[in-house]
Amino acid sequence: MPGRPRQDPDRADRILDAAADLLVRLGYRKVTVEDIAQRVGIGKGTVYLHWPTKQQLFEALLLRESIAYIGRLTDELRRDPATVLPHRLMAASFLIVHDTPVLRAMFNGDLERLQARMTDSAMRGHELLASARLFDVLTRHGLFRDDVPNLTYALSATNSGFMLLDTLDPASARLEVRARADSLAHVVRTAFEPAVPPDPQVLATAAAELLGVIEDVVPPYREWIYGYQRTSEPG
Repeated sequence: MPGRPRQDPDRADRILDAAADLLVRLGYRKVTVEDIAQRVGIGKGTVYLHWPTKQQLFEALLLRESIAYIGRLTDELRRDPATVLPHRLMAASFLIVHDTPVLRAMFNGDLERLQARMTDSAMRGHELLASARLFDVLTRHGLFRDDVPNLTYALSATNSGFMLLDTLDPASARLEVRARADSLAHVVRTAFEPAVPPDPQVLATAAAELLGVIEDVVPPYREWIYGYQRTSEPG
C-alpha cells in the first residue's frame, strides 16, 4: 500500500506467519485480528499499524505467498528453459499451488469474498498487465497454436477446471497430485500447442523474456506488503 508508514518487516512476517497458520486451520471467516495478535504475542493495535483491516492483512499474506510461488516458478525456468512451454508451465504452477496451503485455500471457496474484494485493489491492474505480458511472450514465440478460438478464455477455463475440481468433486482428489498435473499438461499440450515443438533456442529466448515479466511482479508486491522494498525474501 504505497504511502503508508513503513513498519518492522520482521514483525510483519511474524504476523503473516500466524495468519497463514490460522487460515489453514480455521478458515478465513473464523480468523480474527485478535486471534492473530494473540498468536504473535502482541496487541491488536500493533497489527493495525501494519494493515488497517483484516482484508488488507490477508491480501498481504496472499501476495507474500505469491512471491514465494514466483520464486519457485522462476527456479524451474532457470533450471530448464523448456519449462516455458505452456503445458509444462501450467503443470509446474499446478504443483506449486498444491504444495502451498495458503494458495490452495484460494481454490477451496474459503477465500472467495477476499478475492472478490481484491479485484478492486491497486494490485489487480498490475496483475492483469503482467498476465497480458506473459501471454504476449508465449504467443510471439509461437508456443500456442494459432487456430484456437478465444484462446485466453479456453486456457483460463482449463486451468480453473483442474484447480477447482477437487472442491466440486472431492472424489477426484483421490488421484495423486502429480497424476493430476500430468493430465493437465496432456490437455494443454494436445489442445493448445503446435504439433511441432519449437527450436531449443526459441525456448531459451522465450524463457529469458518470461523471467523478466514474472520478476517485475515482485517489487510492487513487496511494496504493498511491507511499505518498502525488501532486499531478501522472508525466511
